[in-house]
Formats: sequence, C-alpha cells, structure tokens
Amino acid sequence: MATRKAKEPASGSAGRQGPEVRSDCRVTLQPLRSGGLALSVKSKVEPYYGLAIDEQLRAALKALGVRHARVELDDAGALPFVLAARLEAAARRAGVAGGDARPPRLAPTPAPSVRDRRRRSRLYVPGAEPKFMVNAGLYGADGVILDLEDSVHPAEKDAARLLVRNALRTIDFGGAERMVRINQLPLGLDDLEAVVPEGVDLVLIPKVETPAQVREAAERIATVARRVRRRAPVWLMPILESALGIENAFAIARAHPTVAALTIGLEDYTADLGVVKTPEGAETDWARRRLVNAARAAGVQAIDSVYGDVADLEGLAAWARRSRAMGFEGMGCVHPRQIPVIHEGFAPTATELEKAARIVAAFEEAQAKGLGVVSLGSKMIDPPVVKRALALVARAKA
Repeated sequence: MATRKAKEPASGSAGRQGPEVRSDCRVTLQPLRSGGLALSVKSKVEPYYGLAIDEQLRAALKALGVRHARVELDDAGALPFVLAARLEAAARRAGVAGGDARPPRLAPTPAPSVRDRRRRSRLYVPGAEPKFMVNAGLYGADGVILDLEDSVHPAEKDAARLLVRNALRTIDFGGAERMVRINQLPLGLDDLEAVVPEGVDLVLIPKVETPAQVREAAERIATVARRVRRRAPVWLMPILESALGIENAFAIARAHPTVAALTIGLEDYTADLGVVKTPEGAETDWARRRLVNAARAAGVQAIDSVYGDVADLEGLAAWARRSRAMGFEGMGCVHPRQIPVIHEGFAPTATELEKAARIVAAFEEAQAKGLGVVSLGSKMIDPPVVKRALALVARAKA
C-alpha cells in the first residue's frame, strides 16, 4: 500500500502588491517540515538593498522561531519596519510564529505627554497604509493618530496592529503627540497590548457609551505598563458616537484620572439619531455643546470631530471658528492641508489679543500696587475676565 505524503502546513500572506502600491510589500510564507529557508525576493530596490533585505528576512525569521519555510517577497520600497511587520503577520497567519519580529527602536524617546497639552489638531493616518506614516510628523499637527479602527478592513486588523506597533518604535513624529485610535472594545484590548509598550502618548477609545468601557481600557493599560515597567502616563480620549454616549458624557469624562479629553464622532452620532449630517452641523449643535459642558465640568479638554470635506477649506475655517466659539480646544483632520486652517481657526484674533493684553497689563499693575481691584480706564474688570485674559495670552505665547 502506498504511503500518503504528509501535507505541508497552510501558508500565510500579508501586505499589498501591485503597480499602484508604494512603501509596502507582500510577503507569503509557506511553512516546510524540513529543508531550511528558501527566500525569493522581488524588489524595486534590490540592486541597492538586496543583501540587506535578505539579511533582515533571515534575522526576523530567526526571531520568529521559523526554521523551515519558503518565503516570497514582492517589495514596493517598504522600509524595514514595514517588512518586519508584514513578515510577522504572514508567519502568524500561517500559525508558525513563536516570537515576534519587532525592529530595533530607532525613534528618539519623546518626553512624556502632559494631560493638558495643546491639542488643536490631530491628523488621522490609516494604520494599514505605511506610505502615510513616515512623513506624518512633518506637517505640524499637534497630534498624529495611527488609526486601527475605521480606516482598517476587518480582515487586516491583525496586520495593521503589528504595523502600528513597529511604526511607534521606529518613526520620529517630531513634536506631535503620538496617538492611536484602537478598535471598539473588546478587540481594542489586543491593540493596547501591542502599542502601550511602544511609547504611545494617548489612546482614543471609539464608540464609548459607559464609564465602564473607559475603566476597562485604563485597567488593561495599567496591567501592560506594569509588565513592561512603563512609567510615563497613557492618556485617554473617549470618542462619543451615540445618543447614549452623549447622555453619559460627564460620567465618562470622570471615569478615570487618565482621561485627558472628550471628543465626538459625528458620522456615527448622526447615524444613531437617524438624521442627515450637514456641512453647517445644526443637527449636532446640541450634542457638541453638551460635550463641551461635560468636559469643562469634569476638568478635561473638549475636542471637536473632523471636518470631512477635504476640498472645502472655507467651510473648514468657518467650522473651526464656530467650534472655538463653542468652547472646543481643537478638532480632528483627515488631510495635512487642513492643519494650518484649523490652527488659524483656533487662534485668538488680533482684537482679542489686544484686549487681553491690556487686561493682563492692568492686572499686573494692580498686583504691583497691592490693589485687589483691577480697572481698565473707568471700567472695573471682574476676576473671571482677568482669568480668561491670562489664559488667552498664555495660549497665544504657546
């Protein structure tokens, strides 16, 4: 009787390939029962970096515990952190990864982010698209969000998580706060396991409706931080995207000491209400004002949603001015061209600054004279007005 040949284990693939792809690669890993490693590399940069790519693949496979495999690489200029993430995802999908292939830490260790730091703008970057990650810190946004939620196809969540983990280890985002939007819980807990050890400053939690969800995320972060001996805080920004979330805004803001800000997701919120989202936003005014009031009452920042029409910069400028007038301190953006418009919209006007400077000067003069009353000309200035002027001048200096 003929002996049946043992079937080789299933292969795994990750990444993208094709004529339109850049800064990415496609890796296919076929585990073998014996025979060592057989590497097949097709790369746009092979004449320059072929040897380095071969060495990286072999080192990463060793770190993953893969000794026998056939590996095919179709490379469209992927940086080492991308290649490592794609190879690890392929090995995991093939069920043979016994370790991880995270690259050496290249990014400088940033100073810990502070709870009330300036957050005028936050730039969303798809977590599955490495071509957008590398230069994300050059555009001047106050924060860069590596997004693992809506911008990532459900079938690619595992691969995107590894890509974002590696990006945090290797990319210098400059002065931008390093943010990650995790997936809706409970899937987002796996995201926290990956990103908390890698220096993320702030985590956005989507579709939050109860304080318990915030506490669950905070507890997982604390567990991971203890395990990796991380001392720097990881701040939280819950995203309220439903009627129930808005109703519970104050309780959510007070759910944990690491909550630094609240924000709102208008696409999901309007869908939950069953209304049409308009450029003017009248249908969401009440919810946005409710969020601002809850955030102020809880002592955290109120951050507005994104403005989705990238081409309408005039509409964005008007939205940003209204948002600031409501009490928001910043908003999201989906394209770098929106950043300077948002910054201008949230900056105090020349008239406001001039008036605030006069009030601050009058306050300092009163303080020097030991007076308890501040006056500007013939008008008495109330303490709340002085406080607001001081904050405005300080923000303008920053």
